Amino acid sequence: MIDLLQLVIGYFVPFLLILSVVVFVHEFGHFWVARRNGVRVEVFSIGFGPELVGWTDRHGTRWKFSLIPLGGYVKMLGEEDAPAAALPPDAFPAKRVGQRMAIVAAGPLANFLFAILVFALMFLAFGKPYAPPVVGDVVPESPAAQAGLLPGDRILAVDGEAVDSFEDLQRIVRDRPGIPLVFTVRRDGETLDLTIIPELRELDTPAGKVRIGLIGVTSQGLEYRQLGPLAALWEAVGETGRMIVATLEAIGQMIVGSRGTEELGGPLRIAQMSGEIAQQGLVPALWFAAILSLNLGLINLFPIPMLDGGHLLLYTIEAVRGRPLSERSQEILFRIGLAMVVTLMLFVTWNDLRQLDLFGSASG
Repeated sequence: MIDLLQLVIGYFVPFLLILSVVVFVHEFGHFWVARRNGVRVEVFSIGFGPELVGWTDRHGTRWKFSLIPLGGYVKMLGEEDAPAAALPPDAFPAKRVGQRMAIVAAGPLANFLFAILVFALMFLAFGKPYAPPVVGDVVPESPAAQAGLLPGDRILAVDGEAVDSFEDLQRIVRDRPGIPLVFTVRRDGETLDLTIIPELRELDTPAGKVRIGLIGVTSQGLEYRQLGPLAALWEAVGETGRMIVATLEAIGQMIVGSRGTEELGGPLRIAQMSGEIAQQGLVPALWFAAILSLNLGLINLFPIPMLDGGHLLLYTIEAVRGRPLSERSQEILFRIGLAMVVTLMLFVTWNDLRQLDLFGSASG
């Protein structure tokens, strides 16, 4: 009984709190833009299924928490009705296609803005974490050791290219295996040049062998760079952009088979991560919420019927054709989209069960 209570408090509660915040941000984006465009919003729900508790505001919107807390929705007047000509002017289908696209896109956009805001506030309050180009450890007999690189050395440049972080160093070295590089190093207040030839290392991947360069050093650790308000906002935008690009690259690698799909996680994995991160404090929990928000917004933009991206695709077709697709065509597309979403959910849940070893490991 105590273990179950600890499980609920330690994992399930943080999961619900973080997920509810991210879902609220997404749905509030739809809600806010819908109201700005004169659409009557009938329901704003966190969760699905029967209502647990709720209230109705002066505009007639029912705000509620529902039984199944794995998502949420905003129901607008006329969403399930047709044709638009038979609906009142404050119904969603009665609005111009551009207005409907703005309302649909507002959910993912709100998730991106939330991530940027959280990153900016954290950078402003604590500084932006980065790994400085300072050597922590040197692997014995490695190219760095043979060239005389020592722990504590700060690498200023490589072949004249400035190095501001350990990530810059990794990028330069990995792309130039077997090529002599001149490292400009600061040691005990003095500047010296060392020539290092990155060792060629071949890594096996599902797409074949990948050749990279390594010199055999590790980073000394993290430092924090203090930022002003505008710099924090700018860095937050850049951080969000880099995460979006990295996520899309990872998905692309999974599609072509150069990266495993075991990284894909569902509700169980998110619950586990939420609990573990929440135990580390408020700041890691906020960071995780921002990343989860960003991923939710990005996934919803995929052009899959049932998702916001699928709706945007249909509205784009309507704008180009001057009229929407037939009801039959839309019904077929939404059934395909539903099948894709359900299949994905089953797959990531199966991934969760395997990764978390909830079935237990076989022994022999």
